[in-house]
Amino acid sequence: MSDSELSKRKDDHLDIVLSRRTEPRGMGTGFDALQLEHCALPELNLDAIDLGSALVGKSLRAPILISSMTGGAARSTAINRHLAEAAQALGIAMGVGSQRVALRSGNDQGLTRGLRQLAPDIPLLGNIGAAQLLEKDGLDLAHRCVETLQADALIIHLNPLQEAVQPEGDRNWCGVLEAITRTVAAVGVPVVVKEVGAGISAPVALALSEAGVQVIDVAGMGGTSWAAVEAARAVRPLDRRVAEAFSGWGIPTALGLQRIRRALPEIPLIASGGIRDGVDAAKAICLGADVIGQAAGVLHEATQSTSAVVEHFEMLIRQLRIACFCTGSANLAALRSVRVLPSGPTASVIP
Repeated sequence: MSDSELSKRKDDHLDIVLSRRTEPRGMGTGFDALQLEHCALPELNLDAIDLGSALVGKSLRAPILISSMTGGAARSTAINRHLAEAAQALGIAMGVGSQRVALRSGNDQGLTRGLRQLAPDIPLLGNIGAAQLLEKDGLDLAHRCVETLQADALIIHLNPLQEAVQPEGDRNWCGVLEAITRTVAAVGVPVVVKEVGAGISAPVALALSEAGVQVIDVAGMGGTSWAAVEAARAVRPLDRRVAEAFSGWGIPTALGLQRIRRALPEIPLIASGGIRDGVDAAKAICLGADVIGQAAGVLHEATQSTSAVVEHFEMLIRQLRIACFCTGSANLAALRSVRVLPSGPTASVIP
């Protein structure tokens, strides 16, 4: 596939996600089945609650990562600028979208050291697809992803389902784990591995940890379904029907998060995949997340302005702070000890 075709595909992806046609059918993230135990006597000053966290060795004022959401589209330059400026203003992390097109074409999509100049103090994460690591220049691409951004870490994204339902997708995934292992050893910065919306199982997380991966982003089911995205952009009815069958495929974010945390008590975890607000974020932290990722939820604002992105995340941070207050949690460590209860009619009792 040519660079122009790849860029057009990325542009199609943005249009489809913005149109809100990508919610998975059936089961969601799993967070609606849970609620946090309310504390009616918090004995806290709401404004003094500490939401400080860290990612890849750098401090965050709130445990938030602006997740990867852009790649080859020409409008990505403005989107990335808005996101970087907002991340710097709020003291939160930012991960860029796939850098393959930017590195192999004449259009850098704003994915240059200029992005680092807009956000000098935050964790900034580069991004490459796992399948690209199998190509002859895969390791070189990984190095360039880091160098062109002066990135603090490299995201390697796993998207086998998306590739499988794309007529032009990468079919051969043999040797991907070995390629990740080589990249971890050679790239010189921490490596984060993430799915793109179908989740990571505990056995896969264990294999990644053994390969030296330092951070895992669960990126579970419940947010953007990339099978649904590919169904929406399919030209042939047959391709559309194949992709549609998988629009509800994956591990719900809450379930995947619990299982990985149980299997790997110490590894830093990012929870993404359908995080709607600060209440979902609080639940994810209770289940074991260290940082919360959000992408599609802020994409519309990212196309508008830096101030729109800032306002969006200020709202999420305010919601998370209130969730801490109403669970009696002075900080994120305290929030992790809050009881998580079942929600819905089956949890109701007569007082």
